[in-house]
Amino acid sequence: MFAPLRERNYRLWAAADLISVGGTWMQVLALNWVILSVTGSATAMGAVVMLQSLPVLLLGSWGGALADRIPARPMLITCQAIRALLALALVLPAGSLLPGTWMIYGVALLSGVISSFEGPVLGRFGSSLVARDALASALALGSVLSSAGRIGGMALGGVLIGITGPTALFLINAVSYLAVIISLLAMRTSEMRPLARTSSSDGGVLAGLRYVLRQPVVLIVLALSFVLGSLGRNYQVSMAAMVSGPLGGSSSSYGLLSTVFAVGAVAGGLLLAGSGKSTLRVLLGTGFLISALQFASGLAPNVLGFAALILPIAAGAVIFDTVVSTRIQLDTAEEMRGRVLATVGIVSSLSGIVGAPAIGWMCDTLGARGALLVAGTITTAAAIAGGMALARAKGRSLNWNFVVGRVPAQQPA
Repeated sequence: MFAPLRERNYRLWAAADLISVGGTWMQVLALNWVILSVTGSATAMGAVVMLQSLPVLLLGSWGGALADRIPARPMLITCQAIRALLALALVLPAGSLLPGTWMIYGVALLSGVISSFEGPVLGRFGSSLVARDALASALALGSVLSSAGRIGGMALGGVLIGITGPTALFLINAVSYLAVIISLLAMRTSEMRPLARTSSSDGGVLAGLRYVLRQPVVLIVLALSFVLGSLGRNYQVSMAAMVSGPLGGSSSSYGLLSTVFAVGAVAGGLLLAGSGKSTLRVLLGTGFLISALQFASGLAPNVLGFAALILPIAAGAVIFDTVVSTRIQLDTAEEMRGRVLATVGIVSSLSGIVGAPAIGWMCDTLGARGALLVAGTITTAAAIAGGMALARAKGRSLNWNFVVGRVPAQQPA
């Protein structure tokens, strides 16, 4: 599990990622609370998520094609510097110490533009830091470290937001990007694993699309990921709506739930890294579990009851996402990896564009509890349908043996 940490470059990257993720989630907490405090609308929170996702949907394919052609480090350094400037834009808006909603929407949109190019580059770059046989462990460990950064960021942010207000959290996030830039500059390029790159004449975006369309199992998994991602894991919207609504909580309660979610994510990453199993049955099992628990979370009587359900939901969500990412990275050609990862990013963006406003609208219309009950019902049905489709694509029936047993561990996606 800890084999990737033997690599100096990976250790630098992991440490920087831990710091940067902590800063990012401090900013997420601050933005969510500012939007909810100013507008009182869960729909407005969903709009921020949508604006972050829309550019990835529109530009992600070109970002993936670019990632398969250019060196990763200079691109990543540039993206991190721009992200730091965007965080500073929230600290110093004209005439106010607290950003107006127009500033938040603008930063969200520009952040999405950066993500459309940065995401595929990050995926390729991460796989160059470790040997191929250590990649699965590196991805699982990366999930653990990211979740640990989320725990630290949410916990510290939950304390600071009541003392300093949200502005300090934006400033801390801006500074955290320096850790990533320093780590990138300190890495030894001679120790990186070279990845195959493509030429400008290989077909670009269309070649990547044709490559993905030839893999039916990948398409089914991505469809399942879209449904569960859009209606099953937009908890930054539904948690805030539950806290400010039926649970009668405060900003501290929201910080607590966010921290519990992060703890569950760490547990899920450790469980997957320890087991080393990234199979389709793990994907299906966790997809069904988190969907059923989402339905149950709509019936939670209080903050503690809601937190008890959030914990396994977070663990399952990390396992689900990491299995998808692991199979995508291991079972695609290196020269196509950026474009395939861009496709995953586009699906994630669609989840945000469709799901966040939909969850926000359902929270405003049906109430937070009703939104979770309806979304949980839909995602549970989708998990069952996805299992049937995957079984058919593998030439098998959806019986007990398929669910619990004999799916090869090294199959695509």
